[in-house]
Formats: sequence, structure tokens, C-alpha cells
Amino acid sequence: MYFVFRALANPAYWRTLPQRFGFLPHPFRQTGPGSIWLHAVSVGEVLSCVEFLRALRLAFPQTRLFVSTSTLAGRALAGEKLAGLAHGVFYAPVDTVWALRRVLRALRPSLVIVAETEIWPNLFREVKRSGAGLATVNGRLSDRAYPRYRALRWFFRAVLPAADAILAQSEPIRQRFIALGAPPARTHAAGNFKYDFDARPASSDSPVRRLLDRVRPAQFWIAASTMPPAAPGDPDEDDAVLDAFSRLAPRHPGLLLMLVPRKPERFDDVARKLTAAGFRFLRRSHLSESDTLALPAVLLLDSIGELSGLFAAADIVFMGGTLARRGGHNILEPALFSKPVIIGPHMENFQAIADDFRAAGACVAIASAADLAGALEDLIETPERARETGRRARACAEAGRGATARAVALARELYPTHLPRYRSAQPWCAVAGLMARLWSWGGRRRQARDFSQRRQLNAPVISIGNLTLGGTGKTPCVLSLAAALRQRGRKPGILTRGYGRQSPEKQLVLAPGANVSATHTGDEPQLFLRSGLAPVGVGGDRFAAGVALLRDFAVDVLLLDDGFQHRRLARDVDIVLVDALNPFGGGSVFPLGRLREPMAGLERADLILLTRSESSDLGPAIVRQVRAWNSTAPIFQARLEPHAWVEHRTGRRFPTAEKPFATAGAFCGLGNPQGFHRTLERLGVPLADWLEFHDHHRYRPGELRHLAAQFRAKGATALVTTQKDAVNLCEGADDLLAPLPLYWLDVSLVVDHEEEFLDQIESRLSR
Repeated sequence: MYFVFRALANPAYWRTLPQRFGFLPHPFRQTGPGSIWLHAVSVGEVLSCVEFLRALRLAFPQTRLFVSTSTLAGRALAGEKLAGLAHGVFYAPVDTVWALRRVLRALRPSLVIVAETEIWPNLFREVKRSGAGLATVNGRLSDRAYPRYRALRWFFRAVLPAADAILAQSEPIRQRFIALGAPPARTHAAGNFKYDFDARPASSDSPVRRLLDRVRPAQFWIAASTMPPAAPGDPDEDDAVLDAFSRLAPRHPGLLLMLVPRKPERFDDVARKLTAAGFRFLRRSHLSESDTLALPAVLLLDSIGELSGLFAAADIVFMGGTLARRGGHNILEPALFSKPVIIGPHMENFQAIADDFRAAGACVAIASAADLAGALEDLIETPERARETGRRARACAEAGRGATARAVALARELYPTHLPRYRSAQPWCAVAGLMARLWSWGGRRRQARDFSQRRQLNAPVISIGNLTLGGTGKTPCVLSLAAALRQRGRKPGILTRGYGRQSPEKQLVLAPGANVSATHTGDEPQLFLRSGLAPVGVGGDRFAAGVALLRDFAVDVLLLDDGFQHRRLARDVDIVLVDALNPFGGGSVFPLGRLREPMAGLERADLILLTRSESSDLGPAIVRQVRAWNSTAPIFQARLEPHAWVEHRTGRRFPTAEKPFATAGAFCGLGNPQGFHRTLERLGVPLADWLEFHDHHRYRPGELRHLAAQFRAKGATALVTTQKDAVNLCEGADDLLAPLPLYWLDVSLVVDHEEEFLDQIESRLSR
């Protein structure tokens, strides 16, 4: 019923309900773990977290950052202020298990960060159950709110210990969190984000700045974030400000007041008050380039998120929420612009800041609304006092900086130690869990049988495989290793199963560059053949294919593609690839997750190669997890390096920096399509649309016609895909896609410290 009443009061609330119930848009869904989710409940929290988000982007350049808010105003402001910082902004889910699990399944965060004071029991519990890290930053428990929390401390004692760390704004607030049940060793006084506000004046093309240039007031006074009464006896701060203005205006004909109500729903009420009082005024929402004001006058700033940059132009600032019993608002923003700030008696929400400012003479404190006009008059008449108060205010504000850096350091500490698991929805989770046990049991039996029957070829074998279903970059790795071995004087051959091939032969043994169709060999063998690097043996019986390769070609080392679970063939080196974008398939065996076998299989690996490392910040977390199962295997990192765009129809190559199209429609059928998507992002490819198909997908004529029409409708000027997908296109694909040209991206796998990697392989081959 709560949501019904909210939606009836404000119809815009209806549109927020899907996200509040956990249904996020498709672009938010991550195919692998590693994102960071920051919850900032409303306008104040969003503003205080802007610099924190900016610092997180620098600290985690490859990580998706998502921000949730609870209020309509907070969501609107976040969409404006966090553009380019957050990869997505959404409404926070209600604190129910089913809604939270939907969001956690979509975002798959490694770290969830809660700003200020949001202590939700199901949120805390479900984040920890997912395996993600959990932290509260800029933690705050105000004088007014703390008694209510303290009355429920029996409840919070069961919730707060779930947090890996709590960074409180001050030592007194830290003690309050501890009294509510937060673990003392994980609760720290780290300062207030608001001190780290980046004081940036409004740009010169701001309509308000241009108005100020036209009007040129002698005195410019801002009444910021004014509030209505909170209790009997409270003043209406808008009335108090207008009363002070009416007293000052006759003596200061060059006076301009900018009145900024805190709540958007009060904008129209304040406009009516200005009209009734007979003041000359303009509304920011109605401001045009030709508008001006005859002073004294009032500018009603009826906009969201514009105020902070305008403090730079003010002579004096009165901070609202301090005369009415509202607990005050942030005075640090005007202070960082060296502005004298007038505050009333109610600064409970910012008590430590207010105490510091009062003690340093860095603000002007008044006892009631009746004192406002006198305080303003004094600052106007004694500009040297105003300047000195502003100077002290800036010194106080700058002394408290550093909270953002401490919070980022905490994120750096927690992120590498948490790798979340994927939790499927019920009832599928229970059914899949049972099936996963059967899969594991069957896999163990099959591997034991195959290992007992394994056979040895008369040449060393290097297996390239993985633990997960789907792509980890095995094909590029085989090609890269074949090229490197040739450079070292070896004569490699490649053994592969040929998934999806349509040929009657049990084995195919093909020379490099052999002209055989992809349907006959399968897509991956086709890539091996087209590379011209090595002869290729294709078949389910890799031993028989290997014997044929050794018989027909003078190979002296065999590369076993996707061979980690193929125990029937003995190998000299087991290289296991781990995809940095989705390292362990959700942590569970298929079908509950995407593991082919339990993580214990890593014990058999001789070398571990972390692929797509350029697209992820998860490297340290993955290494930590690997070391839990294999403490000795050397770990190397590899990246996919794009070389050129290749026009499918002609084979013409274009440098990646000189892409031959304006806007692309992208499609692929890969085990992990997110890898291709991230590569396109790094190359700066503007995407009109994006489509994913299942791994090894064979494209039919009707699909290609539909795909081209869809992309044309979205404004694409070309299509882009991978080489593997280009192999799987049907006959006449270019004509079916016309008039859009098709390009595929030529990439190779580059191993960091490649010589050391190859030396490790050679040392094992010579044993």
C-alpha cells in the first residue's frame, strides 16, 4: 500500500517501481563478477560522493561502477552529476530478499559501498551471502537520529557486524556505530566527504552567471537550501529570508538575493510569496538570454544541482535548515569558496563541522530569524570582516580534507579479497544444485576412467584448456603459442575436437591453409587452418588424430586445444586459462554455474594464464583464489591486442585507429561476449546496437537480413563482429547484409613476459 500511496501522490513514482522491485534494464546485467555498487540515498549523499566516484574511476579503470538512489530528486541529480563517472544509475531495491537478489544477480558486484546511514538488514545479509565485500563510507549518525537508532540497538547488533568496514565521519560518530553493534576493529573515524568537495565555479556559459554579468549587483547574497518549519515555533525560512531582504533593500539598492528552496515542491509556493510581497524577481526555470533585473531584486533558483558552482559568485551565504529544526545543511561548499556563512542554531546533522567553524570564528552564528537581517547588514557594512570570516572558513574546510582518499584506499583493500558467487533464483537454484552434483560425480568417474586408459604420443603435448564452459581465449592462445614455438625453431601441430563440424570422417588431418569449409571442420579448426601456422588434426579421438599428424607431417610438438578435461591423451604441460572477465563461472559446477569441474581441478595445472587481463581489475582477487587451490603453478597475464579491421567482402585491412565506419552495429556468438564488447569500448567504437548469440552460432540468411534491418533502423553505418563469427556466416552474407558493410576485428593474444612463459613451457618439455 505504501507504494500505491506514493504513486498516487506523485505519478512519476510509478515508473520507478520495476527497479525498486529489482528489475534492472538489460545494459546493467554483467556476464561476470567485479562491478562496484555504491548506494547514495538522496541529493545530499549523491553530491558528497561525486569526488569519491571520480577517484574510484581512476583507481578501478576497468570496473563497472553503478549507483543507486532512493529518491526521485536523488536519481535526477545522479543522472546529471554522475554522467561519465557511473556506468549506470538506478533506484535502490526495497529491502526484501527477492528484490536484492535480482539486483545482485544483475550487477554481480565484488564490492558494495553504502554512503552515510543506510543500515538495511537484508541488504547487508544478501551482499555477504553473495561473497561481495561490504563497506559503509562517510558514515553518519546525527544527534537527532541517534536516539532512534539506539532504541533499536538490539536489532542493529545483528546487522552491523556484516560490514567489512565502516568509515565514520568523526570519532564521536564512530563511537555511536560501535554502541549500535559495529565491530570496533573494523570501524574507523575517517573524516567527512564533504570536506573533499571540488570547489569549481559555475562555467561562464551558465545562464545565471550571464545574468549576473548583465545585472552586476553591488551585493550578492545567497539563501541556500531554505526549509519550512519542522516543529511548532519554527520559522518558515523562506519567510525569514524575504523579511530580511525587505529590511535591507531600501538601504542597499544594488542588492541581489538568490533564494534556493531545498525542496522542489516548494518552488511554486515561494514564487507566489514573492509575487504577493511585490518583489521584483525572476525564476531560473524561466530565464532567457535577454532577461535582466532592476535591483534590488530576487532570483529564485528553482533548479537541482546548480547551486554549488554559484557560491563562487556570492558575497555572503545564509545556510538554510539551520533556523528551523532541520539539523542544518552542508556549509563546506561555500566555505571552500572563501565565503562568509551565516548559520542558525540548528546544525545537529553537521555538529562536528559547526563546532570547528564556531571555535575558529569561521562562520557567523545567529540565534533566531530576527537576527538574520542584522548579521547580513554587519557583513555588508564591514567587508574586511566578511573577507576574514571567509578566509577562516576556507582554512577550516581544507584542514578536514582526506576522507575520500581514505575511502578509496579501503576500496582498494577490500576489492582484491572478494570474488562473488553467482546465486541463481529459486526454484531453479535447488534443481540446478542437484544436477550439478550429478555432473560432478559423472565428471569424476569419466576422468578417472579416461586417465586409467590414457595413451602417450611420440611427441610432447601441450594442453591449453580451462575450467569453465565457454570462451576464455583458448583459440587465440593456441595460435599465439604456435607462432611463438615456430619462432623458437619448433614444428607444432594442433589437435582439436572440431565442435559442431558436419563431416563423416572420424579424423581430419589438414595442411596449413587447407581450403576446407567451416561446416566440414568446425569454426575453431577453420581459424587454425587460415592462420597457416601449423597442420591441424580434427577429431574426437585426439590420440588417433595426433598419430595421423605425426605420420603425415614432421611435427615435433602438439598443441592440444581445449584439452584440460581430455584425460585420455597424456600431456607434458597443462596450461589452464582463466578469463579475467568471468574467472570461475559463478563458482559452481554446471548447470548451477559454468564450471566444467570443481575448482579443485586447478591442482593439476602446470601454468595458469589470466586472459583478458586488460579488461578487468580483478587480477589480484583471481590470483588469490587460484592460490587457494594451486600454490606453485606460475601465473601469467595475457591480453587481446587488436591489429586491424578487415572488410569481410574484400579482405581489405584498416588500422584500428582509422576505423572505416562512423557508427556500428555489433554482434557475436562467443562463450563470453563481454570480452568483445569491452574491446570495442577500448577502441572507442560508437555502437548503435549490440546483439549476442550463443557460442559457435551459425548464422542463417533470415537472421542476417533481420539483423541488418535492425541495425540500420538504429542508425548503424556498418556491422562489426569477430573473426570466429565471420567464419560462421552463411553463403552470400555480404549481399544479405547490404548496404551495410561488414568488418571483423583481427586480434591476437599477447602474453606479458612471454619469454619467461615460453621458457617455463620448454623446461617442462625437456624433463
